[in-house]
Amino acid sequence: MNYFLKANLNLFTYSLIALVAISIFGINFFISFLSNILLLLFLIPLLLVILAFISFYSYKSKVNTCEACGAISLGLSKTCMNCGANLENISNNDQFNRKPSESIIEVKAEEVQ
Repeated sequence: MNYFLKANLNLFTYSLIALVAISIFGINFFISFLSNILLLLFLIPLLLVILAFISFYSYKSKVNTCEACGAISLGLSKTCMNCGANLENISNNDQFNRKPSESIIEVKAEEVQ
């Protein structure tokens, strides 16, 4: 029985606070406040998706493909880690439009004894 009285007392307290706040700020304030919260709940996931796309395209623009050996690097170095070729003069737009069949990679096989 004691729990029932405490629950009703909490309900009474919160409804009294809501009535006092409505009388001070007005019902229009609470309606706009709730609508702003709902709007944020819909906009936050949209903003996260936009940030994901921006970071993906930013990462994609930093990827370099070596024209000599075809190795992929992140653009942090000026030379290829695989063959040592210069990566500074590579255009980023051209590397994503090329087909893999257009690149020629020469492989020399050695017999291990």
